[in-house]
Amino acid sequence: MKNYWTQSKDNVFVAAHRGWSEAYPENTMEAFRAAAELGVDQIETDIRITADGELVLIHDEAVDRTTDGHGKVCELTLAEIKALDAGIKKDEKFRGARVPTFIEFMEYIKDIPDITIDLELKEYPTEGREELSFSVCDRVLEIVDRYGFTDRCVINSFSGKLNEYVYKKYGKKYRQHVFFPKELLGECTIDPYSYAYCACIFSNAKSNYDILRGYGVQPWAGAGVKDEETLARVIENGAELITCNNPDVILSLLREKGLHK
Repeated sequence: MKNYWTQSKDNVFVAAHRGWSEAYPENTMEAFRAAAELGVDQIETDIRITADGELVLIHDEAVDRTTDGHGKVCELTLAEIKALDAGIKKDEKFRGARVPTFIEFMEYIKDIPDITIDLELKEYPTEGREELSFSVCDRVLEIVDRYGFTDRCVINSFSGKLNEYVYKKYGKKYRQHVFFPKELLGECTIDPYSYAYCACIFSNAKSNYDILRGYGVQPWAGAGVKDEETLARVIENGAELITCNNPDVILSLLREKGLHK
């Protein structure tokens, strides 16, 4: 089986946060394509469900910030969401960009060799929505398997309860991406670092990286890395993957340092 996970302190991977979101409208095909063409190692995106049960890629609970529409994603149909402009708020030149479906994204990404994906599940198992949350998770993982990305993805959630659902049902079939410190995950009945593959860290303390390594969990840098100064800090700490909004800058800096193969 091919190893897609060759990142290390000497070969630091770059993940495009919601695509190349600094220069393009986040979580659109335009942002994903631009990031892939740069040569990023990974694309991170967010998955929600529409009122009629379709999986779409959008970060916020509501469409207001990133589109010209209003309302909660879960209260709008796919047709209503597809009618919204997801580019105009970024720049007039992106007018006409749309919120993509998860399938549209997978149809694109399946033909790009070696790239990995980080899928953030945004439907949390809050009171009254547990069944929906777990169902969305299962559907996402079924699609991941169908497209042959089982070994090319990490599953990501800020919900300790949802993370535990994945672990209890699927074991370590899927790489799980959690966060540090564990307080960010809400209630946890199992130590998340006992089963996680990796964890994003949002602080600059090297001791936190060392704690994760002690668990055998890969330390990844959160999306605050943006320039040579912030990059230098996480490299010194030993980050093996950097999630960023400006992958053009971070890739260039890493390559200059001989840290991106």
